[in-house]
Amino acid sequence: MSQFDLTDDQREIQELARRFTADRITPFAGEWDEKHIFPRETIKAAAELGFGAIYVSEESGGIALGRLEAALIMEAMAYGCPSTSAFISIHNMAAWMIDRFGSEAVKAKYLPQLVGMDWIASYCLTEPGSGSDAAALKTRAVRDGDHYVVTGTKQFISGAGENELYLVMVRTGEEGPRGISCLAIERDTPGVSFGANEKKLGWHSQPTRQVILEEVRVPVENRIGGEGEGFRIAMMGLDGGRLNIGACSLGGAQRCLDEAIGYTRDRKAFGQAVSDFQNTQFMLADMATELEAARALLYLAAAKVTANSPDKTRFAAMAKRLATDTGSSVVDRALQLHGGYGYLQDYPIERFWRDLRVHSILEGTNQIMRMIVGRELTRQ
Repeated sequence: MSQFDLTDDQREIQELARRFTADRITPFAGEWDEKHIFPRETIKAAAELGFGAIYVSEESGGIALGRLEAALIMEAMAYGCPSTSAFISIHNMAAWMIDRFGSEAVKAKYLPQLVGMDWIASYCLTEPGSGSDAAALKTRAVRDGDHYVVTGTKQFISGAGENELYLVMVRTGEEGPRGISCLAIERDTPGVSFGANEKKLGWHSQPTRQVILEEVRVPVENRIGGEGEGFRIAMMGLDGGRLNIGACSLGGAQRCLDEAIGYTRDRKAFGQAVSDFQNTQFMLADMATELEAARALLYLAAAKVTANSPDKTRFAAMAKRLATDTGSSVVDRALQLHGGYGYLQDYPIERFWRDLRVHSILEGTNQIMRMIVGRELTRQ
C-alpha cells in the first residue's frame, strides 16, 4: 500500500471482488436470507477467483495476498451479503492456520481440497461455557498411542454440519492457554455429530450448530503446531479474522449508506426531496465521515498485521471495535432515513441491520477488544 492510497494491483483486486459481488451475490442475497439458503455454489465460484485461499502461500496453491487485500475482498462481498462474506473469511482463517503452522503431511492432506473450497473448514474455539474466556475451554484430547481421543462440545460454529473440516482447540495439558492444542478433525470421523441449526437473528445464509465430539479418535499427525501452541495459533488467526469481520461491517454499512442516499433523493416530503433537508444532509455527512475514519484505521491495521508489526494485535482490536460499532450505527441511521419502509423486508436495510449486529460479538466481543487495547496501553 502506498501511503494513504491503494496500489493499482489492490484496486484491481477490489474491482474483481466488486464485479463478482454484483453478478453472483447481490441479486440473490435477499432470497438466501429469507429462505435460509446456504449458497455453496456461489462460495465455490468465489474460490475459483482465489478467494478461498487469499493468504495461503503460492507453494500450497493459494494466491498469497496480504491482509489489506483480504479486507478489500471481504468488504466488497459484504456489500452484497455480509453473512456470506464472513463465512468465506472464516474458511480463509482456517486454511491459513494449516498453511502457516501445519506439518507438510497435514498441508498435503487438506490444502488441495481447501484452496478450491471443495472442502470448507470451520474454526472451533468457543464452547457453551467459555466464550470471551476462551482459555477456559474444557474440550479434552487425551493421547492414546498415535491418536488423541477427543471429548467435548463447541458452540456457535459457522458451517457446522455442512463443512468437511474443523480446526478444534482442545486441552491436551494444564489449565489455561498453555495447555491448549489445535487438531484438524474431519466431519465424517466416528464420534463427530452436530446440534440443531441455530435460529439466529441474522446470518441466515450460513448454518450455525454445535460440534459434538464423543471419544473421537484423531491422528496425532492432524495436530496443527506443537502441543500447547493451539491458543497462540488461534489468537494469531483472530488478528486476521477481526480485520475481515470489520471489513464486512464496512461493506455492509457502505451499501446501506448508498441505499439511504438514493432513497432520500427519491422520497418527497413537504414539497421537496428528503435529501434536501439540512437534517438529512447532516446525518448522511456524519455517516460517510465515520465510515471513512473506520475504513482508514482498518486498512492501517491490516498493513500492520501483514508486516507482523509488534503492535498488530492492538491495532487489529482497535480496528475491529471501531469498524463494527460504526457499521452498525451507520446501518441503524440508514434504516431511520428510510422511515417505516426501512423496517420492511422489501428493502435490504433490515437484513443488513440484522447481519451486522453480531459483528460486535464474534471474533472477540467489542468489550474484549477494549480490554486488549487498554492492557497494551497500560503495560509497564
